[in-house]
Amino acid sequence: MTLTDYWRSTLDPERVMQARVTHWQDQEQQPREDALTVEEPFEVRIGSRSIAMIMRTPGHDFELALGFLFSEGILQNADEVLTIKDAADADGLPLANVVDIVLRSQGPQERAVACERHFAVSASCGLCGKNSIADLMLSTPPLEPDTLRIPAKLLYELDAHLRSAQTIFSHTGGLHAAGLFSNQGQLRLLREDIGRHNAVDKLVGHGLLHGTFPYREDILLVSGRTSFEILQKAALARIPCIASISAPSSLAVELADSAGITLIGFLRGHSMNVYTHPERIQ
Repeated sequence: MTLTDYWRSTLDPERVMQARVTHWQDQEQQPREDALTVEEPFEVRIGSRSIAMIMRTPGHDFELALGFLFSEGILQNADEVLTIKDAADADGLPLANVVDIVLRSQGPQERAVACERHFAVSASCGLCGKNSIADLMLSTPPLEPDTLRIPAKLLYELDAHLRSAQTIFSHTGGLHAAGLFSNQGQLRLLREDIGRHNAVDKLVGHGLLHGTFPYREDILLVSGRTSFEILQKAALARIPCIASISAPSSLAVELADSAGITLIGFLRGHSMNVYTHPERIQ
């Protein structure tokens, strides 16, 4: 078995597919196979009612559904969920890429209707329904004061830990990652998806499913740029420190400052930019 055959056999076929390409090197061309990240629509239902269609990479779908609904304000806590399961058609046969959630009360159902979330969310869009930081801060107060202090040396090591755990990205180059680290630098949880915000939603959903939420003393590392929707999700999850290997947007910096979040960008090698609340970094 060749090395290529080995890594191909270890990858989840639901998340990675092969494509024939024509590869050019200088003036020469040759056919070869390339690994692609799978992107498929994912429907979230509440009580058999369609709430949202999300373009995502398959995997950890229950986490994605709960994290998305929490970030949207439809769910306020995990106790509001009675069951979450793969949806079925009228004959009881399973439906691919559809999750149905049954709630304990009508409150979340009414919030879902009020949100009018009947649209497709692209993998690069994220939350589009909030108009301003002020609107968000009305429902999500700033983080509570803390004494969290994070050594700069620890932060410099996070990207290497994240990269080494990204098995699918190493072969496709087409996935974003969100890693949740302890304040001691241990990788607690990694989720990958074609959408940055989907990866973060999966982290949030995992905490809701397993009772480890919120993440008041953890560090979130994202592989791409840090935009408003990432900060919005982090504020709801009460994450005090967010780092990225790329740049933040202006609105992300404003929200991090208002929410009391330490925001780090361009975390590469032994350098970084700390945009807000630098007091947590030693």
